[in-house]
Amino acid sequence: MMSSFMYLMLTIMVLVSIAFFTLLERKILGYCQVRKGPNKVGALGIFQPFSDAIKLFSKEMNFMFYMNIYLHILSPILSILMMLLLWMIFYYKSEMTNLNLSVILFLCISSMSSYSILWGGWSSNSKYSLIGSYRGFAQVISYEVSMAMMLISLSIMWQSFNIKDMIMIQNNFMMIMSFSFLFLIWVIICLAETNRTPFDLSEGESELVSGFNIEYGSWLFAIIFISEYGMIMALSILTNYLFFGLYLKMNLFLFLIMMIMVLIRGTYVRYRYDKLMMMAWKVILPQTIIIFFLTFFLFFLFSSSFCINFWTSKSEESSGSEFFKLKSF
Repeated sequence: MMSSFMYLMLTIMVLVSIAFFTLLERKILGYCQVRKGPNKVGALGIFQPFSDAIKLFSKEMNFMFYMNIYLHILSPILSILMMLLLWMIFYYKSEMTNLNLSVILFLCISSMSSYSILWGGWSSNSKYSLIGSYRGFAQVISYEVSMAMMLISLSIMWQSFNIKDMIMIQNNFMMIMSFSFLFLIWVIICLAETNRTPFDLSEGESELVSGFNIEYGSWLFAIIFISEYGMIMALSILTNYLFFGLYLKMNLFLFLIMMIMVLIRGTYVRYRYDKLMMMAWKVILPQTIIIFFLTFFLFFLFSSSFCINFWTSKSEESSGSEFFKLKSF
């Protein structure tokens, strides 16, 4: 009962944070373009997200005659449900919702969320939205493979799929200190997965007139972008768990990672689509496969050769609170 209540509170806080994250992005992009950004609604534009929400949810919703209405409505709802389920990986210090297979859960949910792009574009019965959904779906599943290889490689290092174990291992040594090149690849994969600039090809205004969501309006349009920004925040907090492992200063690093994603949008131009896919299959994927096999052989064969068991399960000896112990024969 208590865990359900905590997840409900987390969901509410995430939705409120998404509202102010959009305001933060618009303010930063405004200063990047030498202008003020939203500053009329309330003091310094602080109530601008609520004004946008009231406007979007009160607008009339139009449906085309040949549109598949049920799938058209279901697609954004699936998107926001997958985004909210993704926050089940959030780590509580009280271990109220501690999942042993957090990484596997993340991969399953993130792969399911890509279907909302395909269904939304196909159900709109518009050639622009259909082309945008094809491009977006191809982009997401292309980088999904690299993301899975990267997460499995890191899980081999930790010998666990649990978020708690990632944080415990990085108490004294952060992964980014020795695996900064993995962090750069991970940031590129995250930008492509969340359809962010410079990889926002499924929403390219110049050639697709807003992409797969061209026929969406009113509250369905709002739900699509709530789920997109919620996914950005979820990937930012997972990045903190993977490479920084900070719990006490988690909010600070989450904010910094979100700021990096916003600044990238205000700095770089959009990629060409063929170059994006070439980078996915000819650059990122081969590198992640090499990292996977290097991690596998170095961790198992090298450690076995020197008869050192670095990560021994504590549960094999006793049922203590710590999961890993540095031990040698």
